[in-house]
Amino acid sequence: MIQFNEDGSLKLSSGTIQKKKETEDRLKRGKCIRIKKEMVNFSAPKKCLLHITLSEVIIDNRFIETTHKYFKEQCEVPTKLIKINDKDFDVEIGTHFKRCSDCSDLIRRYKQFLDDNVIEEKGNCTYESFRNRNFSYEDYFE
Repeated sequence: MIQFNEDGSLKLSSGTIQKKKETEDRLKRGKCIRIKKEMVNFSAPKKCLLHITLSEVIIDNRFIETTHKYFKEQCEVPTKLIKINDKDFDVEIGTHFKRCSDCSDLIRRYKQFLDDNVIEEKGNCTYESFRNRNFSYEDYFE
């Protein structure tokens, strides 16, 4: 059931409010990062952006640059790391056939480094991994 606030905006559900509060708490007290995936250009040439925010507990941010450097050496898609400040980074993912799989690989590398302590937000990204899709026999075989 959709409910509205007095100002006309949508009222958030208690589950959404709880999840948002837990995310903010993790970023204040836990050793984690938040990655928000955004698609910048929806038409060719497509371009994506990963907004990376480090938690307050993380003091040394060199692993962001180092992980990106090793990723860039092995990936096929053109990428660019932009340091906004000590806690915020943007990674531009350029246009390429393997854009989504290379983007997922970079996120996997950060998860591996931080023992899966990554808060991943989909943003307006349209990519769904094969693990999230429902397999249908008719889609692949006749």
